[in-house]
Amino acid sequence: MISITLKQNIPAPPSQVRDTLLEHEKLNRFFDADFSLIQKQNDGEIKGGQGAVRQVKMIGVTFEERIISADHNHISYQIVGNKPVANHRGDILFCEDKTSSIPITKITYHIKCKTPWWLPSFVLSFFIKKDIAQALEKLVIHFKRSAV
Repeated sequence: MISITLKQNIPAPPSQVRDTLLEHEKLNRFFDADFSLIQKQNDGEIKGGQGAVRQVKMIGVTFEERIISADHNHISYQIVGNKPVANHRGDILFCEDKTSSIPITKITYHIKCKTPWWLPSFVLSFFIKKDIAQALEKLVIHFKRSAV
């Protein structure tokens, strides 16, 4: 099992960051993958939230991710099934920085999953870290451009 945690400060309020990350069909702005929404959120949930299922296509692999929960402080999702990795869970935590005069969201992005037997865990960990770090940097740039 691998466990990865990355942190980033985003120049926007938590609700705006959360809503942006729940725009499933636009996530390709941040991640090197194509996303499509195949099931909407459950009734009464925030848009793109709990119950939503998105299809992800990357590097010739297609899989589905289900939103387990989403609220003002957190998004939790998991890969449906065991491919490309098993027991995958992603948690994105949002915390407002109240010491700043401008809205800042401190994001903690945590992923854990089981590596396939044929792939060394350090290799998978490297690529996941790289992808998430790149996505978080693109998220910062997105909100900096929005503020101008």
